[in-house]
Amino acid sequence: MFLKTAFIVLIAAASKTRANAQTMSVPTHDSTEIAFASDTQAPMWVETILLKYNRNRTATRMLFSDVARRKPQALFILGDVVNLGYSSLQWKPMDRYLQHLRDTGIAVHGILGNHEVMGRPRKGQRKFQQRFPDHVPTGYVKVVDSVAVVLLNSNFNTLTREDNELQQTWYEQTMKELDADPNVQFTIVSCHHSPFTNSRIVPANKTVQERFVPAYLKAKKAKLFLSGHSHNYEHFRRGGKDFLVIGGGGGLHQPLRPGADEMNDEAHDYKPMFHYLTVKREEGHLVVLSHQLEGDFSTFGSGRSLSIKKESEQVLDVAPARLVTKSD
Repeated sequence: MFLKTAFIVLIAAASKTRANAQTMSVPTHDSTEIAFASDTQAPMWVETILLKYNRNRTATRMLFSDVARRKPQALFILGDVVNLGYSSLQWKPMDRYLQHLRDTGIAVHGILGNHEVMGRPRKGQRKFQQRFPDHVPTGYVKVVDSVAVVLLNSNFNTLTREDNELQQTWYEQTMKELDADPNVQFTIVSCHHSPFTNSRIVPANKTVQERFVPAYLKAKKAKLFLSGHSHNYEHFRRGGKDFLVIGGGGGLHQPLRPGADEMNDEAHDYKPMFHYLTVKREEGHLVVLSHQLEGDFSTFGSGRSLSIKKESEQVLDVAPARLVTKSD
């Protein structure tokens, strides 16, 4: 009887292990994979008056741990790395995460969010620059495996008039140069504030729509626009191109309003609380995969995926059977 019971327990444990292996994000150790995250800041007390806390600091720690386990070539953090950029106390845990990633061999880049320039903007930017020394506040670009990542500063009010003009000129010229560069196959544009979102807490950013979206839509190789600020996963399409909101790095989850016609969310049925993104180029197309933290906080699993080709795209939802093809 004892042996029979022990055998049943072993079989059950093995089945559970197989199930976990099917849902867990498999580590790639892939030098051509790129990871993106946004809004990894710890919740502020005042935010908890309206929004619900849900082990947010734990989620952020697990996110960075999962990225380190996958070991992509680079991680790009799209702003709001911490909740107060000027606070040394808020940077302490983040410094450990960033150092661990870099010790693992992962290049880490970032752009400023509104929380980095909150309260004491100059001090916040100085501390941010210390952690991301290659950051340029008027825009910069990194190329990973023929995928160019353009990183823009959407904190327009903290930039001087001259710096805003400098960034705009640089951005538009850079998009043209990337289109003409034979070593670049795809371009990803990123900034912190989302041009489109259904968040009830933060609005769609009209200035980003006016200054950053047109050059993105015009560029032939630009196929993906990434942003945060809205603490959600959202997917919008404009002009045959994709806009993803990926603000699931650990900030308090924000409620969404029902989408009007002009804010139709392609990912209306995929709303993980905590998530990050990986992008990989494969034979002429980009494979974009969202990694979501399971509800029981056990692990990060594979979520919604998107395959973007130069001519068309395929959207693969969480359920593998649902495949939608769209043409530009």
